[in-house]
Amino acid sequence: MNRDGKITIIFEKTNTFEIDLQFCSMDFILDFGNTNKKLAVFKNRKLVDLQQFSRISLPTIRKFVLQYPGIENCILSSVARFPSSIIPFLSSCFRFIEMDEKTQVPLKNLYRSKNTLGYDRLAAAVAGSQMFPGKDVLVINAGTCITYDFITAQQEYLGGAISPGIQMRFQALHTFTGKLPLITYSDKELLTGKDTEESILSGVVTGATAEIEGIAEKYRSKHQDLMVILSGGDQKYFDKRLKISIFAQPNIVLFGLQQILEFNVHKIL
Repeated sequence: MNRDGKITIIFEKTNTFEIDLQFCSMDFILDFGNTNKKLAVFKNRKLVDLQQFSRISLPTIRKFVLQYPGIENCILSSVARFPSSIIPFLSSCFRFIEMDEKTQVPLKNLYRSKNTLGYDRLAAAVAGSQMFPGKDVLVINAGTCITYDFITAQQEYLGGAISPGIQMRFQALHTFTGKLPLITYSDKELLTGKDTEESILSGVVTGATAEIEGIAEKYRSKHQDLMVILSGGDQKYFDKRLKISIFAQPNIVLFGLQQILEFNVHKIL
């Protein structure tokens, strides 16, 4: 940091710019999942840009942040391996937090094995509790896995459930049988499949839909005013099929990470 309150960021010998702290109002969120690596920018708690990649590299991150010289704070959450050069870069440029089991969050975490809790699940729980304060909330995140996370009206995170996602179910049927083909999702409303491909499609998609509805209704039978949030990359597969009352919130993990970042930055300042 310079004496005049500016941070100078040097990417290459010929590529330098300054961030004026008086005008910083942007947060940089990095969410590295098993399938996609997401880079996002929030301004005043609103998502203004999101890009995702199958692989991530330091040059990709450099190119992204050059578009947003107002970034001040940064959080990285990862369940996948990434280049070791990324963390020194982020920590030298921004107020930086790497999400781990010790990161403080704006709810009471009652999960027994906190060291095995996925950061994406915890971030989704934070976002869900912030969306509906004073309400019991079930967050369903449909991605590589389908996760269910329950937060009480007192902002206590209790845990939930994990099951295979749609693509994982397709892959499992192909991998662990001798003759079943590997198929991809098709937007068909099927109950009774008339051939093997349709039968797999019906079993996977109808089965996953019934699972989501069933688990949500079990929670709702115990918590009458339950708010159910659906998110995740496979959310689109269930939107038209689910016959329960839900709130769709794409990218809920990113919103949760931004809230965790903001919560911790206030403690630093």
